[in-house]
Amino acid sequence: MMDITPRQLEIIEAAGKILTTSGVSGLTIKNLAKEMKFSESAIYRHFNSKEEIILAMHNYLAYSTNQRLSALAKDPDPIKNFVALFQEQFRFFSQNPHFVVAVFSDGLMEESQRTNETFLRLMNEKMKHLIPIIMEGQQKRVFTNAITSDEMMHIVMGTFKLQMFKWRIANFEFDIVRNGGNMVQSILTLIKSREE
Repeated sequence: MMDITPRQLEIIEAAGKILTTSGVSGLTIKNLAKEMKFSESAIYRHFNSKEEIILAMHNYLAYSTNQRLSALAKDPDPIKNFVALFQEQFRFFSQNPHFVVAVFSDGLMEESQRTNETFLRLMNEKMKHLIPIIMEGQQKRVFTNAITSDEMMHIVMGTFKLQMFKWRIANFEFDIVRNGGNMVQSILTLIKSREE
């Protein structure tokens, strides 16, 4: 259970919108207060610093990712589970584009060691759900065993990150659910076992 108030969630979402439009340097308490039509002191009642807001954003996303991906129905077919995992991620981000920068911004990784740790936790939440699907697919000989499950996971995660980055720099103007679905099918073409 994540301990976050509705007001803190509002602040996190507003921070995500500022990150999207103005980048890390634009995310200041002053700009956040202006965006929310609050006083700066009202923001400080909920968070002590910009860093705490970013940490809360990553922690919230890690919690949300785990909740959403844990709730997905498990199918005996690893391909269906693989597709469902990415469909859920694309669905979430299409509805919450302001969180894309929080997850796919290298600039945030320079903020602090604590930011890097929460970013790593967020990545681990995704990998925790993806790696068993890949391993099961390899055990069932649905996915290729020509590369390790760890290498496959890195290729898949890197492709996903690039897709999200392209969506962000295109100002979210293309349909991420459709384009993401095409990306998933392309990955499956590459990783499916030739023994089928």
